[in-house]
Amino acid sequence: MNGDGRKVFHRLATIEEAARMLEEAATHVPEPERVRLDQALGRVISKTVYSGIDLPPFDRAEMDGYAVVSSDTDGASETAPLRLRVVGRVDAGSAYAGEVPNGCCVEIATGAPIPRGADAVLMVEYTSRSDGFIEVYKPVTPGENVAYAGSDLEIGEVVLRKGSTVGVREVALLASTGVREVEVYGRPKVGIISTGNEIVEPGSKLCPGKVYDVNSHMLEAAVREAGGIPLSFGRVGDDMEAIRVGLESALNGTDLILISGGTSAGLGDVVYRAIGGLCDPGILAHGLHIKPGKPTVIAAHMGKAVIGLPGYPVSALMVFNQIVKPLIHRISMAKGKGERTLEARLTQRVNGAKGRRWFLTVHVLNGVEEKAYPVFASSGAIGTLARADGYIVVPEDLEYIERDEMVQVRLFGDHEDKEDLVLMGSHCPALDILLEVLFEEEGISARALNVGSMGGLSSVARGECDLAGIHLLDEETMTYNAPFVRRAGLPDWCLVKGYRRRQGIAIPKGNPKGITGLRDLIREDLIFANRNRGSGTRVLTDRLLKGIAQELGIEFKNLVGKIRGYRSEFKTHSSVAAAVGQGRADLGVCVESAAAAYGLEFIPIGDEEYDFVINPASKDKRAVREFLGCLRSKKFKEMARKLKGFSFQ
Repeated sequence: MNGDGRKVFHRLATIEEAARMLEEAATHVPEPERVRLDQALGRVISKTVYSGIDLPPFDRAEMDGYAVVSSDTDGASETAPLRLRVVGRVDAGSAYAGEVPNGCCVEIATGAPIPRGADAVLMVEYTSRSDGFIEVYKPVTPGENVAYAGSDLEIGEVVLRKGSTVGVREVALLASTGVREVEVYGRPKVGIISTGNEIVEPGSKLCPGKVYDVNSHMLEAAVREAGGIPLSFGRVGDDMEAIRVGLESALNGTDLILISGGTSAGLGDVVYRAIGGLCDPGILAHGLHIKPGKPTVIAAHMGKAVIGLPGYPVSALMVFNQIVKPLIHRISMAKGKGERTLEARLTQRVNGAKGRRWFLTVHVLNGVEEKAYPVFASSGAIGTLARADGYIVVPEDLEYIERDEMVQVRLFGDHEDKEDLVLMGSHCPALDILLEVLFEEEGISARALNVGSMGGLSSVARGECDLAGIHLLDEETMTYNAPFVRRAGLPDWCLVKGYRRRQGIAIPKGNPKGITGLRDLIREDLIFANRNRGSGTRVLTDRLLKGIAQELGIEFKNLVGKIRGYRSEFKTHSSVAAAVGQGRADLGVCVESAAAAYGLEFIPIGDEEYDFVINPASKDKRAVREFLGCLRSKKFKEMARKLKGFSFQ
């Protein structure tokens, strides 16, 4: 603890060290239980199951036909058939009361018991029947088409051994031997506590400064997926006593406890104090050598693991996958499916995390070979996490991974539902509508990655996507997009005209500060919400500011140096509008539809051209052709015109 009351991270533990600590300290396992067969799927057998019957339990026919004495068929052929008298019939589920004498046969159904005296089944295909007799055209050998009792499984034989996982085939086997219930290892009850003064239940009103509780619901789903039983112990604020009460309650009724939030080194982060004061032996490690997920608490109480997860959802889920999921598998004796992986080529250089193991999320782009597109996002970017396909591991001792190197991607899901179309480029609400129309009308699924206009154009040039949406104004020619496409080395036909979007200045309703244009940015009382470098809006903004600098007779760098907020980088139109709407900024440049969504006033600057660039290698893809058809469709244009500031040439 330092002088201002903050907990200081000491030596950070590696993933492997944390796992060893938990293996030694978290020895508690749930008691085995008996479950019905219809509840046994996916469970692990804790007591070896032996067969109480032979399987099959009697000699039975494997084919429809006739139960015969095999020697009666010797010499039979199509040219010299033999004749047998039919003396009865036996169906599955019944038994024949008599026996089969020489020169006779009994009609028999598949699965029916073999009558006394018979030693083979003659398939019906090799007979003809008339007047109570059959003509036999093929001989059979003793035991032909007969499944003898115990030939599959003998009485007293092992059906499933201890440690076996019950799958669909195992359910069938257990049922066939008459087993109604099995003893399995208990599924761990996992207590979940979500902490933070800022969190509220999804569906409730979101007041300023509040966020919806993601971790409770995310962790409940993750626990179920891992084979555990989630038990929610509610949400509590950053209050030591409330956290202590919740933790004490969870310790009494669960096998493993997860607490999210309040684990870092801030003054308001009290989870580690509550754990340290209540648990025995208490905290084993505070902090992991990973990114994201550093502020993780590893602890134990009387053989039960207590894990404090970071409050950011991305960090919490990464730590869950690396630490908690294997722990759930271990104490429930489940083998776990393991992570599915694939090899992919990295699309850009990735620098290491300076001594920390980095779990970096990626998009997998499909083509001739898979490519891994890194997603550099904060630990709180749950939307980015949900759209990612998996992650790569950047070792702690690695300085960098070079572009075009092959990497192993650990997948979040099966990665079997691959999108028909991949788009990259500038974010646009009309594009979201277009992709919805494309799916509804043509059944084509698409993925859109918002990487900015320049990022999208570069991705097309490198062959990483099918299309890119761009709106780039060339200052020399004062035309949109075409000059940039040529500079990227792409032919002119790759550029397809899209639509126009009205750009302008978003300001608070009522314009309380009397803003008239971008020239007002030099005022000291104004804060600007600027777009990110590489976006078309940033290019437009800088062009306008250069014009203002020229009018004022000062250098561009001196002008922007006076603008409060110029160096900020908001990545979407919506984030600019949100900053103005929530009072964090006084003005920002965005499209009119974003300003309207936040109830802001709008000072138009002009219309920009939002166009699409086609990857030459994708021009003949059906998905691309249908995309262009939907772009020109009446349905899309009617829907897009409902957005503020959108028009078509």
